[in-house]
Amino acid sequence: MIAKIIYGQTCRGTLDYILGKEGMQVLGYGNTFSQDIPPKFFGSLLHFQGQRNATKNRYAHISLNLPHDEHVDDSTFFEISKEYMEKMGYGEQPFMVVRHNDTKHEHVHILTTNVNDKGQVLSLYNSKRRSMATTGYPETKYNLEPVPRTKQEKQLPIFRLPETRTNNDDIQGTRYYIQDVLNRILQRYKVRSFEELARLVKPYHIEVRQTQSTTGRAGVAFGLDNRQGYRTRFINGSRIHRQMSGPKLQRIFDSHKRSKLLPMHRKRLLKQIGTTYDLFKTIRPHDLKEVLKEYKGMDIELDIKRDTIEGYTIYDKSGYVFREKELGKHLSMQKRLDIFGNGDAWTEINIHSKQFLIEMQKLIREAIRTSYLKSKQKKGLLSEHIETLSFTDIVPILMESEKHRFLEKYMSSEQKHLFRKNLQETFPKIQQRIHDTETIKEKEALQGKFDLIGDVLRKGVFNVGATDGSVRHLFQALGVKYRNNKLLFNDSEKYSLPVPLGNLPFPKKMEEHVSNGFVRQNHLMLEMMIKQDVDNVSKQTAISFFLPMVFPGLFKRMNSDYRQRYERLALGAYLKHAERMHASFEKSPKDYIAFFNAKGFYFEKGESGINIKSIYTNINSSYKMPKRTNLYLGSIPDLETTLKQQQPVLENLIKNRRDNLKNLWAGHLMELGHYDRVAYMLTNESVYPNLDRKATIHHMDKGLRKAIQERIASKNTFKQNRLLRKGVYAIGSLLDKPTGNQEDYNGFKDELTDYTKRRKNRGISF
Repeated sequence: MIAKIIYGQTCRGTLDYILGKEGMQVLGYGNTFSQDIPPKFFGSLLHFQGQRNATKNRYAHISLNLPHDEHVDDSTFFEISKEYMEKMGYGEQPFMVVRHNDTKHEHVHILTTNVNDKGQVLSLYNSKRRSMATTGYPETKYNLEPVPRTKQEKQLPIFRLPETRTNNDDIQGTRYYIQDVLNRILQRYKVRSFEELARLVKPYHIEVRQTQSTTGRAGVAFGLDNRQGYRTRFINGSRIHRQMSGPKLQRIFDSHKRSKLLPMHRKRLLKQIGTTYDLFKTIRPHDLKEVLKEYKGMDIELDIKRDTIEGYTIYDKSGYVFREKELGKHLSMQKRLDIFGNGDAWTEINIHSKQFLIEMQKLIREAIRTSYLKSKQKKGLLSEHIETLSFTDIVPILMESEKHRFLEKYMSSEQKHLFRKNLQETFPKIQQRIHDTETIKEKEALQGKFDLIGDVLRKGVFNVGATDGSVRHLFQALGVKYRNNKLLFNDSEKYSLPVPLGNLPFPKKMEEHVSNGFVRQNHLMLEMMIKQDVDNVSKQTAISFFLPMVFPGLFKRMNSDYRQRYERLALGAYLKHAERMHASFEKSPKDYIAFFNAKGFYFEKGESGINIKSIYTNINSSYKMPKRTNLYLGSIPDLETTLKQQQPVLENLIKNRRDNLKNLWAGHLMELGHYDRVAYMLTNESVYPNLDRKATIHHMDKGLRKAIQERIASKNTFKQNRLLRKGVYAIGSLLDKPTGNQEDYNGFKDELTDYTKRRKNRGISF
């Protein structure tokens, strides 16, 4: 189900539209003294209440649209509408639900006001995101076909075009169809003129006509002509929608024309098309579309008139639409007859061109790097890996490469043989070039780690020293090791820096190797705390929050001032990630709070706004919520009560010993779709993810349940019964329905993840 919300300053025009449609049916009213009232009387009540505030968004016009060929009866549709309004925060507002039958998909219109009976404006924050989440619940409850949520999957609803008929005065159906198509066209493309708009809407049988009033004011009108016996008279743009009038559309077009990014996009396209021409010896005009798509990922359409190709139109990823003539005459197909003027000659790559040599070198470089990333025993640095490579080692990777397949596609058999020979001959040069480049980078990286360690020790970020060997924790967290008065990379002996610390009392068995991703995030975090590097803030990811779990020996020695600074930055990084993960489930600001509570985070009101805290960090560590989120959460009528309701949820997590980063990590992996790893943690370690039940059910259905079952089935008979009990109990626990009597297991009282020692006085206050 798709919901569309339009806010307006008046409701009279909308009332006329939804009540004036032929065959319309009033399904009912919400929050009125009776269900048996005339629609016009309701309109007067709505108008009176909305006029009690001077806001421009006094009224809301909402349409709920079912997927094509989906059907529900009137009473069910009314119930769906009431539930939607309740969840969107209109539960106490007067509203009217009207059903229309003028299109091939069933839909209702809901008219209400954003002004309550006290003259105050309701919260409209995040309404589009909340609406997307809200429409998902009726789909599940009433077994409706789910609608794709991603932009890539959405297509313009061509099926909504009115069928062939003779009634050319069906203005309301035409108006609604044109409004829908224009909205999506203008969202998808950065249109710059009425002529361009006319070309974009032509496939949807919409015609555009520029008009001029008696006073000389420019306007626009739209009409339908499907060339199959159905044609409407033209409707002024302002009647389609107040934002579709000629002057307002012209302002949008002018804004897109003035954009400073426009020349940059044009320059990029010039280079992309130019390099394509440089790569090919001949191109059949009809193959250009496929060539540009495969080589540069560009979307173009050939402009064909009477079997003659007159040029092409580029639908750029930036949203701009470019005609061939805009990019320069030298790129015109008619001006490049050396490439396009060879009759029906096959499209063929010029293997002697400079561009082909560049592409061949790129191909080898990508294969070398890919071989390093895919190596089963990934030990050592990239430069060391390169030293051991031979051409035969990268041949399988080359054969799997899409770029390699693209190049060979436009070669003859003889050229393919020569191409492979050239690859083999070019390999040693590229190998040496990459090796030299990486050697310089790796030396600089080791020096950078050495400098950072010096800064960390001088500023006393961690209470580590050489006498007790605890400095090894800092080395490990930065991916280096100390041996014989030298600092080296953790997984390589190739480079070293002199560090005269003497014989340190390190344990015989050092900690296990840590993922490069955690090391990189830890490096960025330490740089940011020491150097106040603002640029590194954008590079921080949710992984930053889990650094104490990965490097417990180091972070438990962190000084209190730096600890608070770290936890504030880590909370901010995790907040951004969690908001994206919750978006498809969040239908209200209360949901926003509930989803964070289930993960072990909570909110407090401070003097300067609302702050977020967690059960995994110090009681004094917090992150100030952005201004818009502050307003969003502040719109909850009973905010104080809602904040107090957080305490039982968090106390339950602590009581069940789930106040551990390992539980949050399991939920994090689940959100990212790493179901195999979550299944292992559930069945082998009894670690239950801290995640809201709604999100958990979603992931169980999406693949987690299957992963758990496969995990159980993969074990041998001796272990299977024990694992089966754990797996069944795990599934039940995730859904808050225990299916066994297994005793709660705290599997993380160890040096890696036990934080109770450093948080002796931790408490949660509301």
